[in-house]
This record gives sequence, C-alpha cells and structure tokens, in this order.
Amino acid sequence: MVSEFQFSLKLSQQKYLQYYAGEKSSVQVRSNEGLLIQFPASALKPWVTHHGVQGHFAIRFDKDNKLTSLKKLADLS
Repeated sequence: MVSEFQFSLKLSQQKYLQYYAGEKSSVQVRSNEGLLIQFPASALKPWVTHHGVQGHFAIRFDKDNKLTSLKKLADLS
C-alpha cells in the first residue's frame, strides 16, 4: 500500500546547515493530517536556497515505508 502525505516546511539556512554538516540526517515534520513523518534530509536538496527550505510538499512512501517521491507543491505565502 502506498502512502502519501502533505506538509508545510520552513527550515532556515542555519537549521539546514546542521543536516548538511552531518549533525542530523533525518527531518521530522507533521503532516496536514497530524501524523509525524520522518525522512532523509538529503531528499530536500533540490529545494535548498540561500534562505533554507520552505514550501508545501507532498511525500510518498511504498508499502515498506521507503520514501519513493517528494515534490514541492507551492511556496509558502
């Protein structure tokens, strides 16, 4: 069974640097449905800017809870 969740994220540049430096490897977010989701910080690399990472995202996991896709849906307003 495939699971898909949506969440909003606003991660400052300094906070993301902790992941980049290897101090942390996983990001935890709360989905729009209220579930706590954990995934590899490296999955956010395509959306890192000099401000960090921000936006509304959709994340998908396979039946074994392996991350299969992460896509940005919109910027935060």
